[in-house]
Amino acid sequence: MTPVMKKIAIVSTHPIQYNAPWFKLLSAKSEVTLKVFYTWSQAAEDVKDKTFGKTIKWDIPLLEGYDYEFVENSSKDPGTHHKNGINCPELVSKIAAWQPDAILVFGWYLKSHFKVMKHFKGKIPVWFRGDSTLLDDHPGFKQQLRKYYLTYVYRYIDKVFYVGSENKKYFKAVGLKDKQLIYAPHAIDNDRFFDSESKLYEEQAKKWRLELGYQPDDLVVLFAGKFEPKKQPDTLLKAVQDANKLRTQPVKLLLVGHGPLEADLQQQAKGDTNIKFLSFQNQSKMPILYRLGNVMCLPSKGPGETWGLAVNEAMACARPVIVSDKVGCATDLVQPSENGFVIKANDSTTLKQVLLDIDQDELKTLGAYAQNYIKQWNFERIVTALVNQLKS
Repeated sequence: MTPVMKKIAIVSTHPIQYNAPWFKLLSAKSEVTLKVFYTWSQAAEDVKDKTFGKTIKWDIPLLEGYDYEFVENSSKDPGTHHKNGINCPELVSKIAAWQPDAILVFGWYLKSHFKVMKHFKGKIPVWFRGDSTLLDDHPGFKQQLRKYYLTYVYRYIDKVFYVGSENKKYFKAVGLKDKQLIYAPHAIDNDRFFDSESKLYEEQAKKWRLELGYQPDDLVVLFAGKFEPKKQPDTLLKAVQDANKLRTQPVKLLLVGHGPLEADLQQQAKGDTNIKFLSFQNQSKMPILYRLGNVMCLPSKGPGETWGLAVNEAMACARPVIVSDKVGCATDLVQPSENGFVIKANDSTTLKQVLLDIDQDELKTLGAYAQNYIKQWNFERIVTALVNQLKS
């Protein structure tokens, strides 16, 4: 007997490099028919990133291998920075006409996305995926008020596909039960970041390092991301400078990106030959970029470092990581002294000590373990979780 194909609709704002590959993988499953309804067509080609201060156009394909539709967004100020930035009057009717067996929604706070949740609740299964945590919560009236409101919001959700331990705690705190929580780990396109047998990425990284003026035995710490207060690149820069006052072999720091702290960082590093900067790099360069460093550091203080997918990417490139305990993935991904280091947020003393103690041989060992460890955080597990729920 031929199995009945189930239809799943996904509601998302725009094509995202972390989702499009598993949309394609899900679409290839013989028992599933997928359609993605995008609600912000203006972001399909170019995204104006306010923190980077740049218009970003990804250089990898994000619309291949799956069915999708851009639903007209009539907002006068389109975007995800406020709830009315996604206003698609035809979204509900278009989804209803397609007659899915389940709907997966990203971003409940957006006007039309929440409308979808409310309309279809009780008609077909309404699913949700997000990566919020409780790491930035502070006890008090505002927290209680927020919890009360979120409990109301998630009444319109039947199942949640949570990304990790801290995310699961968040969903349980706002009223969801264990039977509603399905594990679907946060992942990146591991295959794109793993090196081939020829070690092409490693060779390209060695060449790039030489072009940047690094010697083969230089120990390079990499920061790749937005130069913004919550990620604390300035704290990392100072910790490197402080550690170098005590190290025989100096640590080199490579800061990659743009953002509001850029001028301050340049000033802080003025005259320091151990500090280098690179501008924003697009997606096709990232598997090489992470290999420029011996270790990647994300010392965020938050708020809003809900997971930190750059950590997945660095580990997939066989690089260990240094992260703060405000980075959502730290609990799940980082095993101290085995594939990286976890420090307390705003603890510059401990960060400096880590930078004092590390050496190339240790980091190479940690990096090999990191790459092997990250294999279990993959797109196949996300897709399998969704397919199993469609069958149930």
